[in-house]
Amino acid sequence: MDITELVKSRRSIRRFKSTKVSREFMNAILDLARWSPSAHNAQPWRIIVIDNDEVKKRLATKMGEAWLFDMLKDGVPKEEAEKIVKVESLDRITKSPIVIIACLTMVDMHKYLDARRRKAEYLMATQSVAAYIQTLLLLAHHYGLGACWICAPLFCQKTVKEVLRLPEEFEPQSMIILGYADEKPQPTPRKSLSEICAFNSWAGA
Repeated sequence: MDITELVKSRRSIRRFKSTKVSREFMNAILDLARWSPSAHNAQPWRIIVIDNDEVKKRLATKMGEAWLFDMLKDGVPKEEAEKIVKVESLDRITKSPIVIIACLTMVDMHKYLDARRRKAEYLMATQSVAAYIQTLLLLAHHYGLGACWICAPLFCQKTVKEVLRLPEEFEPQSMIILGYADEKPQPTPRKSLSEICAFNSWAGA
């Protein structure tokens, strides 16, 4: 498909067929995603691909426990919170053929003494990881896979790091679930161009 169709037809897919996705296929897509833009060309993304059912189960269980703890603190009734965790964490992760954890590392980013520029550099790295994820989503769609970008690891970074035994400098940012789609979601509404874009200044919008 051409790029216009690719961008407009991509959907967030949350239900997948049980069909396995081969490592060779995943490696081909991940290899192409390396060409994503990044600040200083530092490529501050580190990608963990999970295709082992036991690892998925451990990750889903521990992330679910962290989410349940947060919801109970927020006053969500226990029965309701447990149901949400089962459907949106345990089932979603364990039933996805591939689970990808996208991490950020500052190891090759510029180092500054002042807080203002350190913050800017960190945000540049975050934006770079997001650019990588968008490229990965489009590539997956192009090659016939469905995927969904989920930011849940941001709320339980320590848990994710412990389960996956990540190096200290790896900061979990996002989870991408991926496989052969078993649903065809309708397009969701988009804001009009005039709502989100202005030339030269917002005052002139």
